[in-house]
Amino acid sequence: MNLKDYGFPAQNYSIDTEGTYARVTAVHKGNYSLVTEYGECTAKLKSSVYFNNCTEEFPTTGDFVEIQYNTEGESLIIKTLKRKSKFARNDLSGHGSEYVKTIKEQTVAANFDYVFIMQSLNHDLNLKRLERYLTLSWQSGAVPVVVLTKSDLIEDYSAQLASVKQIAIGVDVHAISAKTGYGIDGLADYFKKGKTVVFLGSSGAGKSSLVNALAGQKVMSVKEIREDDSKGRHTTTHRQLIRLDSGVMVIDTPGMRELGMWNVSEGLRESFSDVKQFLGRCKFSDCKHQSEPGCAIKMAIEDGNLAYERWESYLTLKKEAAFVDDKATYLRSKDHQQITMKVWERQKSKETRRTNDDKH
Repeated sequence: MNLKDYGFPAQNYSIDTEGTYARVTAVHKGNYSLVTEYGECTAKLKSSVYFNNCTEEFPTTGDFVEIQYNTEGESLIIKTLKRKSKFARNDLSGHGSEYVKTIKEQTVAANFDYVFIMQSLNHDLNLKRLERYLTLSWQSGAVPVVVLTKSDLIEDYSAQLASVKQIAIGVDVHAISAKTGYGIDGLADYFKKGKTVVFLGSSGAGKSSLVNALAGQKVMSVKEIREDDSKGRHTTTHRQLIRLDSGVMVIDTPGMRELGMWNVSEGLRESFSDVKQFLGRCKFSDCKHQSEPGCAIKMAIEDGNLAYERWESYLTLKKEAAFVDDKATYLRSKDHQQITMKVWERQKSKETRRTNDDKH
């Protein structure tokens, strides 16, 4: 098996490695499914690298890794190679007090060329959620594409299409039906040999159906959505990378209804370019965009050049991202303080014992 067929950029890495290279095709809690030049195998993380010293980022689906290959059992992952792209979110949805205690980054997929943001043209179409997907997708370093599925269920979806295009600025939008094949040909430019596409969307958005349509055969199971609310059950239970006969790699992900912001500075700039064009044009440099005279944002909204809903969404996502960043910084600082305090307490305890021993 040639790892180049799985997108491995061999020219960037030395052949004089202590192990061999592999690509992660699935993650099952502490175990990893890999594809190598020797074929498929399973592996676990080398503790001294990932747990004791914490010098490497935990691999995710799509990652290229360096491994110590074992012909008779589990191999060992010893290094996560540099990523060209990644889709990341904070690991909690933002509900409950635990949110402020354990915020951390969750990398969903890595090393892909396109992000297919999939929503179905039925009751599940949610523009606010789409804005979140777009922001995180722009931040990933890959090219976002909006795919509106199940067009066969809607007689006229022109209004939905127009609404999506208004917020998906600079992004291609495609309406398709995996059932009838409508619009599938329009995706051909993204599915070139050696390319990797990650599918993101809620349960019931039709991710698995599209994979099957592209493969020309059933490679993934599909579950029917509920008719009353058009919501689906999780068909994909874990993130997995599939290589189609065409040489294209697809990373399918479990449905994600809620997306917590992480570091999205670049994503906000790209996703909300309609808002950004007015920032910095106010009369006063410290304008709060509330009641100040000469506010470019207020004038743009009043003149109809900027939708108030877009400004509101921008503020919401920016505030959430800032909160997560500040909270993560606070937690890191707090952890450092606690460690420092424990070290000080141990030293103080030793000094006390030494003093008592000297007295006796």
